[in-house]
Amino acid sequence: MVMWGNFINLKLLSEFMDKITNEKLDRYFDVTKRALAKVKIGEKQDFDWKEKAEDFLDMSEMQGISEHAQKPHDKDKCNCRHCQAVVVFDMAKRYFEDAKHFREKGDVVTAFAALNYAHGWLDAGARLGLFDVGRDSELFTVD
Repeated sequence: MVMWGNFINLKLLSEFMDKITNEKLDRYFDVTKRALAKVKIGEKQDFDWKEKAEDFLDMSEMQGISEHAQKPHDKDKCNCRHCQAVVVFDMAKRYFEDAKHFREKGDVVTAFAALNYAHGWLDAGARLGLFDVGRDSELFTVD
C-alpha cells in the first residue's frame, strides 16, 4: 500500500489493484507450479459423491497413476477415479502451459486468467478427493 503519514493514497491503490503486474504473475506462477508438482492420485475412499458434488458446487506430472490410467483409452469417457484424476490434472497442466505462452507474448491479463483456471482445476481435483495433496491448505482449498 502506498501511504504518506497516516493517509492512504486511494488513487494509487486503485490503479495498482486494476493492474496485473509481473510480480503478481510471478507469484501465481510459483504457487501453481508448486501445486502441480505436489499432486498425487489419492487413495481410494468411500464417500458420498452427491455430497462431494454439492460441496464442490457450493464452493462454486502426476504421481501414483494406475496402470489402467496409463493405457491408451478414452479417459474422458472412463469413470474410474484414476482416469478422472488424469483428465483433471491434464486440464490444469494445459492451462498452466497456456499461461506461459500468453506471458511470453506479453499478454499478462490472459496469462493471469489461465493461471487461475489451472489452479481452479487443481483445487477441484483436491477438493473432490481425486488428488492427495496432504491437506495443504496453502496451495489448495482443502480443510
